[in-house]
Amino acid sequence: MTQIDDQLLAVLHRRQDIAKLRRLVVNPPGSIDFSSNDFLGLSQNGDLRQRFLHELEMHGGAILGSTGSRLLDGNSQYAIDLECRLAAFHRAEAALLFNSGFDANSALFSTLPQKGDIVVYDELIHASVHEGMRMSRAGRRIAFQHSDVDDLDRILAAIYPTDQNVFIAVETVYSMDGDIAPLNAILRTLRKYWPNRENGHVIVDEAHSTGVYGECGRGIVSQLGLEDEIFARLHTFGKALASNGAVVLGSSTLREYLINYARPLIYSTFMAFNALASIKCAYDMLESGSTTQIQHHVHSLTRLFRETIALPSGTLLASTSPIQGIVLNGNASVRALAAYLNKRGFIVKPICSPTVPKGQERVRICIHGHNTSEQVDSLVSAVHDFFSIKVEKPNLVAPLEPAKL
Repeated sequence: MTQIDDQLLAVLHRRQDIAKLRRLVVNPPGSIDFSSNDFLGLSQNGDLRQRFLHELEMHGGAILGSTGSRLLDGNSQYAIDLECRLAAFHRAEAALLFNSGFDANSALFSTLPQKGDIVVYDELIHASVHEGMRMSRAGRRIAFQHSDVDDLDRILAAIYPTDQNVFIAVETVYSMDGDIAPLNAILRTLRKYWPNRENGHVIVDEAHSTGVYGECGRGIVSQLGLEDEIFARLHTFGKALASNGAVVLGSSTLREYLINYARPLIYSTFMAFNALASIKCAYDMLESGSTTQIQHHVHSLTRLFRETIALPSGTLLASTSPIQGIVLNGNASVRALAAYLNKRGFIVKPICSPTVPKGQERVRICIHGHNTSEQVDSLVSAVHDFFSIKVEKPNLVAPLEPAKL
């Protein structure tokens, strides 16, 4: 082996020694999915499959690949029409497609802040936002405590007044904690300092609320009627919508700016026609109301899970979303619980540090439209067995109050 091979192996061995080595796994067939981000179960949905195949048949003359960057040969009228439809559906002025949510976030946060601008971000914001901020011209990047509006207020008070743009970056539903950002309170705090939106702006990542919250799955911003209050929104298609890619929603000016400066868009081959067709068909289902009952089912199962599981205080994540989790101390502990549940036939994954802070490792549990109440009951029973918890009657743990959005 070469010197670099030896060095890389040494690094990997050190990671393995501290139980942080990542591996690719294939889920065993026949297991029950409580892990994926397939919140609506559309990846297994026969209606979506038929719509998708029909769309491909209707456009049989379309080329298979995009053949290049969108600024060269990869663009199409189909893509432009899809963006117009996404903007209208989410009640935004304009929309711009990206190959992935990571690309969209890194593009937005690397190009949007002008020289010296300030980004204030939730400490649990996604890694893609960090990637973008790291490459940006922002003068300051300041974290505030997770969903803590008082801490946000403290930071804004220290910044104000400033002539620089101030961007606040949050997620509506956090990917590892499942809790929902207090958007109304965040906006009220921001307007204390910039009542007329002079240079204070909110950017929201809706990746885990797309399809799951809001009328026809429009997301939490739409559910709260805050479309006109948010500078930019990001929705992804690879989770609840069983597709891939993402869209940034905002003004026409923002769209044109990103077309000119967003390197992930400029220097990447655009997504192929089949990917665009899949997105279009998923939105056909959302807009027609075909997924509304599935939304209700997902939230009903989430309540069932929380109302029947009995764990020591602090062990269950404080989440009312379909993203649930059992928090244990240490990578070895969560790996042991995940392995036990895997052997019982459930697909769940341990989320280890450094993906989450040390001491807050957890087994992430996601509830889906394709799950049943019987499967939820079986999962809860298996968790109780692992902890040797005897449950004599249901509802030992009071459900959380609905999140105050």
